Amino acid sequence: MPAKPLSLRDGLLALAVMAVWGSNFVVIRMGLDDLPPLLFAALRFTFVVFPAILFLKRPPVPWRNLAAYGLFIGAGQFGLLFLAMRGSITPGLASLVIQLQAFFTIGIAAAMTGEKVRPFQIAALLLAASGIGIILSHTDGSTTPLGLALVLSAALSWAIGNIVVRATPGVNMLAYVVWGSIFSAPPLYLMSLIFEGVPAIREGLANADINTAAVIAYQAIGNSLFGYAIWGWLLSRYPAATIAPMSLLVPVFGIAASALWLAEPLQDWKLGAAALVMAGLCLNVLWPRFAAIRGARTPPAA
Repeated sequence: MPAKPLSLRDGLLALAVMAVWGSNFVVIRMGLDDLPPLLFAALRFTFVVFPAILFLKRPPVPWRNLAAYGLFIGAGQFGLLFLAMRGSITPGLASLVIQLQAFFTIGIAAAMTGEKVRPFQIAALLLAASGIGIILSHTDGSTTPLGLALVLSAALSWAIGNIVVRATPGVNMLAYVVWGSIFSAPPLYLMSLIFEGVPAIREGLANADINTAAVIAYQAIGNSLFGYAIWGWLLSRYPAATIAPMSLLVPVFGIAASALWLAEPLQDWKLGAAALVMAGLCLNVLWPRFAAIRGARTPPAA
């Protein structure tokens, strides 16, 4: 797929998705106060599927593709992320670490399809990675090695899900997300039953109230039906090296939301790391536009 800059419309859509996904880490933390993590993830994908599946025709893609998407995005990415955020990592830091999916996505795409990574994109990723490196070097008692390992595994699952989506360009992405989520909930319910147990499930459901319902609705409608449908659609239109780094905006929204709603401290090093991430993102997104304008103004050689 040839490199091309994001259009204004697609850039705004990507920004909206990043805002939803960033604030979602605070929403996840709120939901985990009432529900066990695997049960919480299972309920999320249950309501991604129903009732939307009654109104959306199955997309014309193989069942194995839908199954791979549902397993890697649902059971992989969110099952692991929810487990990590149950006391093993803060929402702001989780929103940063999981953005390593951008690097995983680009690397997997390059290895599988031969998609070329241009020098400015490498520079942009290294710049953004330095910001994430600063965050990782300032872990404290609220973040554990297990938490970091779980979120890194979730990032890898997200990256594989991205590659699965890109194998089916041109499909209705809302229908794709809904039908793919059929394969997310069952393994999450099974893992909840095995690892969390019936007493914890019963207690979690007993504690559920209107706020729990609102959190699950935000997860299903905002994060999945809107967020992943638009994300997958963008991945089908642009190279992975253009779209994947957009997710580096998520921690900016995630840290801000966590600071506002959960009073997570905003130390100078966090702000510096966010600035590096933003600089890398701007280089990746704006350089093709700059190069195109410069090329248009440069007269051809005689």
